[in-house]
Amino acid sequence: MVRRASTDASPIPALSVPRFVGRDREFAALGGALGNPPAVVLIDGEAGIGKSRLLREFLASQAERGCRVVVGACPELRVPYTLGAVVDAVRDGVGSVSGLRLSGLGGALRPLFPEWATDLPSAPEPLEDATAARHRLFRAFVEVFSRLDVGALVLEDVHWADEATLEFLLFLVSRRPQPVSVVVTYRREDVPPDSLLLRLTSRLPADAHLVRLTLKPLGIGETAAFVSSMLADGHVSAEFAAFLHARTEGIPLAVEESVRLMHDRADLIRQDGGWARRRLDRIEVPPTIRDAMLERVGRLPHDTRTVLYAVSVLSGPADYVTLKAVTGLPEDRFTAQAADALGCGLLHEAGPGQWSFRHSLACHAVYDAIPAHERRAMHLRAGRALEGRPLQPVAQLARHFRLAGDVEASCRYTEQAADLSTQSGDVATAALLLHSLVTSVALLAEPLVRLVMKIQFQALSGSDPYSKIIDSLQSALGSQALTPEQQALVRFQIGRVLMVAGEIEAGRLEILRAVPHLAPDALEAARARTLLALPLGNARPVSEHLRWLHEAPAVALSIAPHHRLLLSVERAFALLMLGEEDGWAAAWQIPDEPADPRAASIVAAGHTNVGEEAMRWGRYDEAAERLAKALVLAERYELLDCFDSIASSQAHLDWFTGAWAGLADRAERLLNDDDRVRLKDRCEAALVAGLLQAAAGDRDEARERLRFAGRDDQQRIEAAAALAQLYLRDGDVDEALRLTEGPSESTVGTGIWPRAVEVTPVRVAALVAAGRLGRAADLVTAFEHAVGDKDAQAPQASLVLCRAILAQAEGRLADAAVLFADAATAWEGLPRPYDALLAREHHAHCLLADGRHEAGLPVLSDVLRGLSALGAHNDADRVARFLNGRGWDTQARGRGRPSYGDRLSPRELAVARLLVGGRTNREIAEVLVVSTQTVASQLKSAMRKLRVTSRTALAIRVVELGLTGEQGRSPAADE
Repeated sequence: MVRRASTDASPIPALSVPRFVGRDREFAALGGALGNPPAVVLIDGEAGIGKSRLLREFLASQAERGCRVVVGACPELRVPYTLGAVVDAVRDGVGSVSGLRLSGLGGALRPLFPEWATDLPSAPEPLEDATAARHRLFRAFVEVFSRLDVGALVLEDVHWADEATLEFLLFLVSRRPQPVSVVVTYRREDVPPDSLLLRLTSRLPADAHLVRLTLKPLGIGETAAFVSSMLADGHVSAEFAAFLHARTEGIPLAVEESVRLMHDRADLIRQDGGWARRRLDRIEVPPTIRDAMLERVGRLPHDTRTVLYAVSVLSGPADYVTLKAVTGLPEDRFTAQAADALGCGLLHEAGPGQWSFRHSLACHAVYDAIPAHERRAMHLRAGRALEGRPLQPVAQLARHFRLAGDVEASCRYTEQAADLSTQSGDVATAALLLHSLVTSVALLAEPLVRLVMKIQFQALSGSDPYSKIIDSLQSALGSQALTPEQQALVRFQIGRVLMVAGEIEAGRLEILRAVPHLAPDALEAARARTLLALPLGNARPVSEHLRWLHEAPAVALSIAPHHRLLLSVERAFALLMLGEEDGWAAAWQIPDEPADPRAASIVAAGHTNVGEEAMRWGRYDEAAERLAKALVLAERYELLDCFDSIASSQAHLDWFTGAWAGLADRAERLLNDDDRVRLKDRCEAALVAGLLQAAAGDRDEARERLRFAGRDDQQRIEAAAALAQLYLRDGDVDEALRLTEGPSESTVGTGIWPRAVEVTPVRVAALVAAGRLGRAADLVTAFEHAVGDKDAQAPQASLVLCRAILAQAEGRLADAAVLFADAATAWEGLPRPYDALLAREHHAHCLLADGRHEAGLPVLSDVLRGLSALGAHNDADRVARFLNGRGWDTQARGRGRPSYGDRLSPRELAVARLLVGGRTNREIAEVLVVSTQTVASQLKSAMRKLRVTSRTALAIRVVELGLTGEQGRSPAADE
């Protein structure tokens, strides 16, 4: 006979808060980490797993130890407010900064803590650059932590944090010494792919004291103990515990909500002295936490649900007065139901008189259940209630009025919130606030244009932050009655955003339609013409671009000084891009010292851009000087966003000048940091990495890097030239021709020669390899006409190289040898050693083809040493194979560049010996088959090394040192 389970009718006790179970190991690890500060503790786990409970229990156990800990949480808002979690943590954990005697940095906290205004230093001078402002704010927070002896900053749910909060955490953990311990909780599955949180979780400094805790679900035994603690420690049957564990997967929140739902259903029974579930095989627990909570909420009285709705609308701790206002309930009904809402188990008292949901999942579930019309009404009441506060929470006001459909109020508060974010250095939140507003609310044209102008698109995440902006602008253009000038302003913004998005031609068309109707002295009129002057997109004659630049009107004095500075910097940049020497006069007007901090970022960017163009002109000393000036400003004014642009430009310059030591690592670091470094700077780093890999012989990797570099318009032509050179060396002439056709037409074909330096020699070589010598000759003539007599060393050297390639193809070997030597000398003068060595290699091959073996082989030997020392191993191997094939012992001469010091090199010695014989520079050049310019350069070097100042003194010194040797002796004999 089967024994039936005995049940009793004992009343079901009120449910208790579950005991903290199953986390002993994590609790100990957290204590060990914070007991050895400073530490970085990362607590990861899925929703409802108990991350917050672990922190609460641990912090409660530490309360009597005297270590100050500040705790904040990141709520899930459509647009998080700047440093919100940090501000809340400091406000709740510090209380007041009175008597701290903060330095002037403390004034930077005023926008975030207006209630502390009387206790904070005066506000510092505003910074135009948001990054510098943000960095200054970070340092102010650190000073507060230091003065108050804060031991740890704890932030929960950082997967929802705004970018400024994440940057602040990175700032803290990267400083040495680390100012405070940092503890964060997050859900890995909810971290956006472009979030800065990935850097915090994967790229901490090597010496950081890091502890990772990943919370796992409860086991069946732990689930039984957890449920028992809710039921006055009554015994829970093994069958019941297994049932719950299977359906909740051991997630503590799911277990708790399931038990509460069963309690509400009266589905719990006493059985055999323990707790079990009625009809275990028939009634299922809802499969998700959300469903369980919604069923529980649906069982509550209407007014109690209304209170819960109001708490979810406010989406954060809510006080009694505000909560009552949002519910819209009369006093007596609200008072009666508020207590029931607090007692239902979904809410808790987050602070004195502050209510919020115990878990974000509950908040979201309840919010989603609110009928749409009731939700809009609640947001409107929330906005009006918060609007009456002495210190208005503008970010929350912007959100409430936007969701309530109040366009005017939403626009006003969103702009205020964005301005506050920018002042705090949080450009990302400012951009997100404005982007969300202009793409979700139908604004009038005037505020729409003003707000779009404020959006810094580079701060927005996602692959396409532009389309919705363009749609909003086009909608305003088509649906509103606008004056011609208003239409022009909207069209200019459409065109500007299209160009920023990379749709150059579509953007140009809109700007062209706008230009006739823009006010002549307006900022937009000048900027529109400057944008049209930039040589981007389809190829156009240089004269067309210059016409737009010359038509740009003078900017009215009413325009802010930093806007006038911006226009002058942009004009100088455009002139240099177009190959106009007047651009240098304009560039020299860029100040070394900005007039005020707001101008610092403009000046730094100006020097960086001029440095880039100086490289194209071959003015490498100028480029180095400009980049150095930009770096000084970036460091002084903490312009963090400038560092990567300067670093990528410096890497490019180092490639040209042969400073290759450590360059590959620097380029790769920039290229691989895709969550912080802008695409433009990553593309420039990819170009450098690809060029280095091509020189080293890693062709497949080089092609990949160079194709990536071509995604940026500024690097596209040079990347195409380098790719074409690789295909030429592999014998794929057709692909080399294809790759260089468009870039050649958009540079030489349009007269925009600064961008033709790299591609034209490759294009000429490809045409020659295809047997199209006439086309090659025409291209060289066009390049010569475009460059003219401009004082631009790199284009002039490139032109000589093109002539040399053509002369060699036409069989004029003696002329080609001289021209290659001239090109090498020109490259050396920049200096640009890699290109000089390649030109020397061609020079040697022309000598050998002309039968001058004694002159050609030593040159190749020198080239081999130079390429090896530089790190161009692929080229060095090619030269070594050739020399070995001619019986030249390359091993005996080593693979490193010779360090002659004050001794004459073989080529300098050959020139000096001929000088002793009474030869003129022209005669020496004819004997050695080099140019007179090369001879003059080598004589100058010899005089420097032997410390003489004239040709006669050099000849005498060579004789005195016994360096004359035999007249017919090969220079190679002296190596």
